[in-house]
Amino acid sequence: MTERSSVYDGYIADLSTLPFSFVYDETAYRGFPAEVFRLVEHRRSTQGKKERDVCVLKAGDLQVTVDAASYAGYGAYEWTVWFENTGTQDSGVIRDVRTADMIFDGERPVLKGILGDHENQYRPYVHVLDEQPAHFRSDTGRPTHIWFPYFNLEHGDGGTLIAIGWGGTWEAQFNADGHGHTHFTAAGTNDLCTYLKPGERIRTALTTLVPYSVRSEEYATNTWRRWFLDCNLPRRNAKGDPVKPFSTTWLAADTGLPNSDGSISERHFTWKPSLEKMFGEGIKMDYRWFDAGWYFAPDGKTVESDWWGTVGTWELDTVKWPGNSFRESVDLAHGHGMKTLVWFEPERVTHVDDLVKNYGYKSEWAVDCGSIANNIGNEECFQWSLERILSFMDTYDVDMYREDNNSNPREYWDALSAQEGENRIGIAENKSVVAHYLLWDSIIDHCARTGKDTFVDSCASGGGRNDLESLRRGIPLMRSDADRTTTALRLSMGTAFNRWVPFHGAACVEQNQELAVDGKRDVYIFRASYNPILNLSAQWVQDPETDFDLIRSGLREWDSVKDYLLKDFYLLTPWNGPTDKTHWTSYVYFDPEKDSGVLFAFRMEEAAEISYTHRLTMLNHEHNYQLRDADKGVIGVFAGSELAKEYTVTQPQPRSAALIYMTPV
Repeated sequence: MTERSSVYDGYIADLSTLPFSFVYDETAYRGFPAEVFRLVEHRRSTQGKKERDVCVLKAGDLQVTVDAASYAGYGAYEWTVWFENTGTQDSGVIRDVRTADMIFDGERPVLKGILGDHENQYRPYVHVLDEQPAHFRSDTGRPTHIWFPYFNLEHGDGGTLIAIGWGGTWEAQFNADGHGHTHFTAAGTNDLCTYLKPGERIRTALTTLVPYSVRSEEYATNTWRRWFLDCNLPRRNAKGDPVKPFSTTWLAADTGLPNSDGSISERHFTWKPSLEKMFGEGIKMDYRWFDAGWYFAPDGKTVESDWWGTVGTWELDTVKWPGNSFRESVDLAHGHGMKTLVWFEPERVTHVDDLVKNYGYKSEWAVDCGSIANNIGNEECFQWSLERILSFMDTYDVDMYREDNNSNPREYWDALSAQEGENRIGIAENKSVVAHYLLWDSIIDHCARTGKDTFVDSCASGGGRNDLESLRRGIPLMRSDADRTTTALRLSMGTAFNRWVPFHGAACVEQNQELAVDGKRDVYIFRASYNPILNLSAQWVQDPETDFDLIRSGLREWDSVKDYLLKDFYLLTPWNGPTDKTHWTSYVYFDPEKDSGVLFAFRMEEAAEISYTHRLTMLNHEHNYQLRDADKGVIGVFAGSELAKEYTVTQPQPRSAALIYMTPV
């Protein structure tokens, strides 16, 4: 077991050494020197493997709170800093804040990671820092769309895994001097330059570091995955039980009505045939997914097709769902062990005049920057939004909150900050991001009190909000909107994203376009779609050709591997891009405690080679293992040392997938 970090202990013992820099009232600081920042309180608490230190310092009327933690058994540590004006006058200006400003020692520094969603589609990168520095700047306000604030810095004989947790804009820079020293700086709320009004409070991004001692990308990947699942993943319920793999289904593909997206086509008469057919076929899913389009438009009318241009009321459309019909659908699902999750988008509104007229909204809460932002950084607006969400969840006994954000908030943050005058850059972003975390915390706290799920779905047009701080509250049910199309793209994304966010979902279908109602599914697609969250939808009654045997088989097979999907991950082939169908993609999930795992080997659509030789180095070289092919049965018993050298999988046909169970003998 890794010891707690002595580096962290040193920072807490002497906060002047904390690698955090900023300028306050035209004086530059690195750390918090005791002659300026007087320590007035230090609280220490322990929860599981997390030991938390909260240090409160005073410099005149500026109060600084360092909220830090270390994690037993991992050597991991982190910090967030809060600034608060406790006086009666405006504070000095706070600017040039670097949430991390530190030097890593070690020769041959190399930075590895992946890029964000959308145009980058989680593409991996490698930067040799002695040859060229690396700089990342995310400016849209959705923190993981273009870039990805997770980094693997190899240096010396090991390395450090780094994450910036901030649900807004951020920046990171890595510079090596060629002499074994790498300078790392990071910031959240880009370009922050603001004074604080009396009583005002802002915070910095979370900075998390997980050091490791073996210079190996596989070792680093699994160090991170273990820490993430053990210490960062939200809990399933108020008792603190861990979240376990689960399945979801979306009924809007099965209405027989036009469906532009979301659940726009669902009606009081469409849901029951779908559920009864599923249950009658012996198909059990864990969640019914009720997506966008279920609400009245701001003018109080039903929404036929434009779910995007009618958000804001969060009041059930009773034309589509008269009487108690929606609650009846939730209750029937509950009776069969199926929960319900519902889509919201609280950071955006439409038709403000109608919202004001019909729903008690206030026009000053709306910020028009192309799309219209709902300013939850305003406390009154925050409460109005929260109350409507919780009221809906309570009235209809909804189990899980799903959230989306289909706009880039940086523009409206800048507009709000500009309204406040000089030296207020970034204040609106900071308040909005803090308010958004509080919104999720408030929903989760309410769900804990009412027996519902104590995690949310983290979404922002797919994979736009998967920063580490958000993922302490949320889980990405869909790691990308694009992950509803080809299997090649799904394998490409999965083998990259898996290194950093082990609990996530993708679709379980192949389609020509993202918004198709239904598509192709077969064994190859199923096996490429096995994630801790299995999102499986079908036209249960509308398509008489639906292959229920295939669906039942796929669910049984996912059930047999799902626990492995949260164990160590090893990519055995080079990473393939989202349009590359000419190679093999193979990977292993391995449970070192049970000494067993599963091997997935895909001969892709255009791969010429009929076989691929793998090195199963994760197996114990002194043990023997039985290998069983899911399609062909027991293959044989092999020595771990033999399998570590080579194990060849042969697939005579392209576009085929082998699933092989490896168990100790």
